[in-house]
Amino acid sequence: MITLADDLGHLSYVVSGDGPPVVLVHAGVADHRMWDAVVPALAERHTVVRYDLRGFGESAPPAGPFSETDDLRRLLDHLGHERVRLVGASWGGRVAVEFTLSHPERVHSLALLAPPWPRYHWSADMIAYDEAETAALAAGDLDTAVRVNLDMWLRGPARTWDDVAAGLADRLRGPVRTSLVNQAVVGEHSQGVTTRDVAAVSVPTLVGIGRLDVADFQDIARRYAGEIPGATLVEFATAAHLVALDAPTELVAALEPFLAGRPE
Repeated sequence: MITLADDLGHLSYVVSGDGPPVVLVHAGVADHRMWDAVVPALAERHTVVRYDLRGFGESAPPAGPFSETDDLRRLLDHLGHERVRLVGASWGGRVAVEFTLSHPERVHSLALLAPPWPRYHWSADMIAYDEAETAALAAGDLDTAVRVNLDMWLRGPARTWDDVAAGLADRLRGPVRTSLVNQAVVGEHSQGVTTRDVAAVSVPTLVGIGRLDVADFQDIARRYAGEIPGATLVEFATAAHLVALDAPTELVAALEPFLAGRPE
């Protein structure tokens, strides 16, 4: 990976392929490697940019206040991309929304995969998950906290581990661990997200959701699809929360119409 370094810290990123630029923003329990299975197909027609958010993967945790949208803008400036196709998963999806609202002139099209909704009224199941993670971290039991997250975000509520593709848990375990180690410092310094009206999003938008995801995120996906003008909702029958891991082929097929267009 390549590191973009400045006085605010550093972001690590990798670029593949050639063509109109596509930026992939990972989930909050992952890093840039969650996109490994979709990059080869996308890179046949596009310049694919993946990066690690601060405190994830190979990007250093923040040492002071920062904004995820400012980090993304700086990365695009560094790479010389004026306008991009933007794809975000889970927390990365909300980062993509914020960036689009802040810099609409820099986004050609937008794809959101199971993004969260600010101030959503979470279900009892989601509250129980959060309490289990919090208790494990408070006890210094990082292994249990990792397991709680793998159960929620990779396996999901609708299947057993026998239903999850072999090797995915092992691939995700390290990134989840890193995210948990840095969770407190990222939360302390991140400026977070706004509650701006997503109806202001004016670019072609795809909202994707796995049918095996938790009910809260299925509801949220339909909310995004209903409130963003002209948005298209795509459901992935074999996927839980992390669509790029569970259904990479189907995801590429769904993304291509939203990534098409003239080079920027």
